[in-house]
Amino acid sequence: MGGQRRDRRGSDTDPVRLSRLSAACGVAGPVLFTAAWVAGSLRQAGHSAAEVQLSGLAAEDARDPQIMVAGFVLLGAGTVVLGAGLGRLVAPRSAGPWLVLVAGAASVAAGLFRRDHMLLAGPGFAGESWHNQAHDVVSGVGYGAMLAAPLVLARRWRDDPDWAPVSRPVQVLALASAAALAVFASGIAGPCNGVVQRIAVTLALAAEMLIAGRMLTVPVPGPVHLR
Repeated sequence: MGGQRRDRRGSDTDPVRLSRLSAACGVAGPVLFTAAWVAGSLRQAGHSAAEVQLSGLAAEDARDPQIMVAGFVLLGAGTVVLGAGLGRLVAPRSAGPWLVLVAGAASVAAGLFRRDHMLLAGPGFAGESWHNQAHDVVSGVGYGAMLAAPLVLARRWRDDPDWAPVSRPVQVLALASAAALAVFASGIAGPCNGVVQRIAVTLALAAEMLIAGRMLTVPVPGPVHLR
């Protein structure tokens, strides 16, 4: 009898704990990543933030690259936990949480597979290492998943009374981020390209934080059997 009460109580509280953990990680990851690139940018002597891309802050010739490496890994870990919570509690059987998981895993990989150089071009640059090439691939995958996930989730939530209030803002942030990334990829911003990249990434991370924040306010679904 007592054992039955404990099992029932555990099944009731697990969804609440998972929701809070997922939401907390979904907020902490972007905050820590932003703090990492701000600190990393300030540490680069002789180079402005506009000149150095985010990946360059983790390059082998950057000053204190471990700061940005940690930022990538912590962002990815937090995003993975958020994706797991979304898939279990908020949007089961949807591609959205899977895209969040992919974005998180790609962020971790982007931090581990570092670029060779802080700048994209310079004297003595001869070819790219395998991990530099891997970084470029996982970064592209991460950007794509990071933009697609909120759009997919926003479409699913537009008729959900609990999530409809954040559906449009999340969609707008993702589209604005995509537009900024298009400007960044084209290179038309010239010497301000690094700033454009930071704006694009910050908009996407704001969408992630908005989703995570909503998880703290909406009612948690009924008992979920965690495996």
